[in-house]
Amino acid sequence: MTKEEIVSKLPYADPFLFVDQITEVSQKHIKGHYTFDETSDFYRGHFVNFPVTPGVILLECMMQIGLVSLGIYLLRDKSFDLRGNSTVAMVENEARFHKPVFPNEKVTVVSDLEYFRFYKLKSKVKMLNADNELVCSGIFSGILKPGDE
Repeated sequence: MTKEEIVSKLPYADPFLFVDQITEVSQKHIKGHYTFDETSDFYRGHFVNFPVTPGVILLECMMQIGLVSLGIYLLRDKSFDLRGNSTVAMVENEARFHKPVFPNEKVTVVSDLEYFRFYKLKSKVKMLNADNELVCSGIFSGILKPGDE
């Protein structure tokens, strides 16, 4: 499975797709990028005259790259479509925020697999800014399950 195929299988679309590119992927690791566009609607009110990317959006970006994209790769031999009746759910996270992300900033998400069993995926995920500074980190778990099982 190519990196482009992984992105094409994500069950998200604009304006809620927070993956521009996957640059590395293996059985235990994934790395990807996203640039937060200054025209995104959430910047209009968060915070007025000093726009900052909401933490929940940062978490979503980390989940889309660090868990869902990695899960798509790990399940590449099981023919199912996450855009169909499959289950994608975050079940827990332990996140720490270290720095803000501003409009037009490019971030890098790096995820290292802790385990993947019975469709439950758990990874250590971190987000870095363009200066390679830690923006957010945590341990995230989710479920990716085909709808026919």
